[in-house]
Amino acid sequence: MGQMFPTLFSPLEIRGKRLKNRIFSTGHMTMMIAGGQPTDQMVAYHAARAAGGAALIILEAARTHPSGESGRAAIRAYDPSCIEGYARIARACHAHDCLVIGQLNHPGREMGMLADGTHAAALAPSMVPNERFRAMPREMPRALIREVIDGYRLSARHMARAGLDGIEVLASHGYLLSQFLNPRLNRRSDAYGDGMRLVREVLEAVREGADAQMIVGLRISGDEPDLQGLEQGEVLTIAQALAETGLIDYLNVAKGTSSGLAGSTHIVPPMFYEAAYTAPLAAAIKARVRLPVFVAGRINQPHLAEEVLASGQADLCAMTRALIADPEMPAKAREDRPDDIRACIACNQACIGHMLAGAPISCIQHPETGRELDYGSLSRTDMPRRIMVAGGGPAGMKAAAIAAARGHEVTLYEAAPTLGGQANLAATLPRRAEFGGIVTNLAREMERAGVAVRLGAPVTPELVATEAPDTLIIATGATPYAPPIEGQEEGHVVTAWAVLRGEANPGARVTIADWRSDWIGMGLAERLARDGCHVRLCVTGMSAGLSVPQYVRDTWLGELHRLGVEIIPHVRLFGVDQDSAYFQHVLSGEPVILGETDTLVTALGHASDTSLADALADVPNDAPAGWAGEVREIGDAFCPRTAEEAVLDGLRAGWEI
Repeated sequence: MGQMFPTLFSPLEIRGKRLKNRIFSTGHMTMMIAGGQPTDQMVAYHAARAAGGAALIILEAARTHPSGESGRAAIRAYDPSCIEGYARIARACHAHDCLVIGQLNHPGREMGMLADGTHAAALAPSMVPNERFRAMPREMPRALIREVIDGYRLSARHMARAGLDGIEVLASHGYLLSQFLNPRLNRRSDAYGDGMRLVREVLEAVREGADAQMIVGLRISGDEPDLQGLEQGEVLTIAQALAETGLIDYLNVAKGTSSGLAGSTHIVPPMFYEAAYTAPLAAAIKARVRLPVFVAGRINQPHLAEEVLASGQADLCAMTRALIADPEMPAKAREDRPDDIRACIACNQACIGHMLAGAPISCIQHPETGRELDYGSLSRTDMPRRIMVAGGGPAGMKAAAIAAARGHEVTLYEAAPTLGGQANLAATLPRRAEFGGIVTNLAREMERAGVAVRLGAPVTPELVATEAPDTLIIATGATPYAPPIEGQEEGHVVTAWAVLRGEANPGARVTIADWRSDWIGMGLAERLARDGCHVRLCVTGMSAGLSVPQYVRDTWLGELHRLGVEIIPHVRLFGVDQDSAYFQHVLSGEPVILGETDTLVTALGHASDTSLADALADVPNDAPAGWAGEVREIGDAFCPRTAEEAVLDGLRAGWEI
């Protein structure tokens, strides 16, 4: 074992069970479920993190009663058919000395739409409406409360039979138990008006259903920063009282609530929030209790976890997205190889973004995550080839790294003096510098794999013919899409890229035409507003950031509102003149005229750079500059999308050659 992170790699014992280090993965929805039960995909996903060195994996929130079916795919722990799936996960993780704890939850009033398109019935301690899901709940009858408690007992029994090491009860993030603990949501006049009663009875039921040796923990939000959310002072009192019951072995501290848009962003905080920003919440609780305290929230690097642990703020650090980005992160940290860690950049695009869209989670930097059954074990090639990669953006870098790791001889050529492509532009935006980590991480992957890199080296058909690779991977990216705009000769029209590169003077009053409703428009609006411009952000969709994951978009929208950015939805660009921008409402067809516009900034999407592919197609194979090797186009050079698809294209290209 190395010496860089001594506290992080010290063991911890809870209820007679030994955790080999202080790194764990929190319960998070993977969307790897079929018929309410874990799938082979989920087993492989968790096994990869166990193999990478995590000490503990807490599985995703499972339903304890049919009334808790919220519309999102979840394990039905109340159904005995869950036992085999849980057992397979436990066996796979135990093989790597990794403990497994199941998580039990009832969402209460946090209800959405069911698979058949109808709305789920929302239940709560009292009839207080839910703002985020727009649900008016039914006050839970006492008979149903008893049924739900029995469901926790039955679910715990199933987890015990499956051989799990423990059970975590969810009383966090505004779900049912949290609702009962909240005096603004619990207005009952019966005995359950004391929210602690239900939590105690649930914990007693779980203890009855579990084996005596099983760990029982409680997850709680140290603060629920939203309208009607629990405040930190209230949580401290609750945590202390629950710790003194003797029913739990640890407290797992998070932040946020699912009940509102502002509070829900803290469930999976984006890069806008400071790393390890929830540690003080855990420290405040730890000062009040004599139990181990876990903490979750933007702890993406081992040195951060070491600081949190060594300072006594917590006893165990959740590094969930860090493990999604790099399942081998614990092993690399243990071997004092922090530079080899693929650090999470908190973009939220393929992890929580996928989950909210109902797709299995992954990672834009490491698309192998969630695809372990297909890409879990990198195989060496039996036929090494000479590979030439044209383009050093995310697609090209990933393709080069994978191909070289498989044993091919790979050289990557990039026309610019630096690697990264469009990712470098994204990192120039306010509070988005961390996105540049994707470039650093992929560059390190190439270095470790032995890729030769040539910067300031554009690829031409002549160079291809001279080098004569067996395979050419074209990853030349894209350029701003610039359709003709009526009146553009009269107005001041510049592209988003020109602004980001500092090549344009936007003036005092700026109108942004944002076609994709994505991060470019929002980022430009924030940057220009911070520079003192009056900004109008015009989007074709119903909201700015419609293409951005919710927990990023909502935080960003709040910031744009604070900065005074005017957001105009449902409009498409029509034209421009010296002092006005002209749009058309996409629904009514009526004109929308925005006067006093000094500059129109266009963010109208991207056009694939096919110049190299086109030039090669025009050169006969038998000509002096001809070449007859294999060509593959990937990333934006093939079709403009996002960094996620670019890296996935790169993975597939490197894997399949």
